[in-house]
Amino acid sequence: MNTAVINVKVDRKVKAKAKKVAEELGLSLSAYINASLRELIRSKSIRFSLSEEPSEYLIESLRESEEDRKAGRVSPTFDNPEDAIAWLNDKKRKYANQVQ
Repeated sequence: MNTAVINVKVDRKVKAKAKKVAEELGLSLSAYINASLRELIRSKSIRFSLSEEPSEYLIESLRESEEDRKAGRVSPTFDNPEDAIAWLNDKKRKYANQVQ
């Protein structure tokens, strides 16, 4: 195979993580990059997948929200933002099912 060298500046952490993922998939980082370049040539397109892993904070917030919903702590509906803000600031606010 007639090869050429491509020099690309990449964040060290990104390189390390990419290398680890490629190795977990049974590829070297070089093999993955070569396959990606061949796919670019073949398809004449670039595809990106943006799947994020939820943070621990988000997971905990969602869990708490689900507990609130199950306990009936659900806000009423509002016709405008001012009413929503007033409800949030009201220490004696009532939830949609009248739970305080």
